[in-house]
Amino acid sequence: MTARPANGHQARLLRLLRDGGPNSRAQLGDQIDLSRSKLAVEVDRLLETGLVVADGLAASRGGRRSHNVRLNPGLRFLGVDIGATSIDVAVTNAELEILGHLNQPMEVREGPVAVFEQVLSMAAKLRASGLAEGFDGAGIGVPGPVRFPEGVPVAPPIMPGWDGFPVREALSQELGCPVMVDNDVNLMAMGEQHAGVARSVADFLCVKIGTGIGCGIVVGGNVHRGTTGSAGDIGHIQAVPDGRPCACGNRGCLEAHFSGAALARDAVEAVRQGLSAELAARLEAHGTLTAVDVAAAAAAGDATCLDLIREGGTRTGQVIAGLVSFFNPGLVVIGGGVTGLGHTLLAAIRTQVYRQSLPLATGNLPIVLGELGPTAGVTGAAHLISDHLFSPA
Repeated sequence: MTARPANGHQARLLRLLRDGGPNSRAQLGDQIDLSRSKLAVEVDRLLETGLVVADGLAASRGGRRSHNVRLNPGLRFLGVDIGATSIDVAVTNAELEILGHLNQPMEVREGPVAVFEQVLSMAAKLRASGLAEGFDGAGIGVPGPVRFPEGVPVAPPIMPGWDGFPVREALSQELGCPVMVDNDVNLMAMGEQHAGVARSVADFLCVKIGTGIGCGIVVGGNVHRGTTGSAGDIGHIQAVPDGRPCACGNRGCLEAHFSGAALARDAVEAVRQGLSAELAARLEAHGTLTAVDVAAAAAAGDATCLDLIREGGTRTGQVIAGLVSFFNPGLVVIGGGVTGLGHTLLAAIRTQVYRQSLPLATGNLPIVLGELGPTAGVTGAAHLISDHLFSPA
């Protein structure tokens, strides 16, 4: 893909076709502030670039039938969501429909070189399956703060060896296409906004609880990243004064007390104290415990695991309650690997937020689990690169 929209009107048309699918010229005219003649000129120019193609005649609206147009069905975007312990890679079309998706366990602590070797291998598999001859652009999510204009991670607490690594530049050279990089939870928020539970909400929070904890902040339909890209790093808000040491160097951070890693540690401690026969059996069988084991034991009625989940949900709810009182969002989405803990976790978070935040902020505030699961991040990554490519050069 070499063509880019020539102006803001063309960019708006491309995004309308991305978000709404094939559409008639008449319907596009209803959504964009252009005269019919000016709209025709801009659509014709997009057709000349090849970004947009004709798609038959639209249904009659009482007069002459309008022509449908759609984004070029041959466009392909690569979405990459690098988590703390796994990688998701997907190929989408220009309307961000996932055509193929791969997941691979991988520790981000192994460093950027090893991780990107795995990413490129997975991208090559998707290409070899016939889903794409090449990629017109790629979006990459990483589990740490990102200096967004340069596409560079900055002092990420759980990513040793990544500080300052030129992710965008390195992957752009390897893939042969434009690349954009962002924090993984921002991409989860964008995915839920495009195709998930936040489709009709302009102002919302998307909280990801996985190995760490982060928050995507969407204001007026756009992700708020902050001055240096660290907005939403709520895992390092203090939840327990003088509490446990955290990987960031402080004590009592929310992430140190409730996250996938903290929950696994607490589960092992519960076995040591003889508090859970269910967890003891799982530790004996697998040699380790994860949040998945806690979720399974809780589902089987294990009281200790239910208590761990409720306690963690309460602490998380305390932090979210402060955010809700400050930001007054229209929706709070809870996502990430620990959402396997399900409605026990959600109920604890809701209880704390509704109890602690101002009634005016919570009177009509839904707090819900994300809809897209592991595809939220790759969908958001494809959305990120399409936003870039569907902007005037």
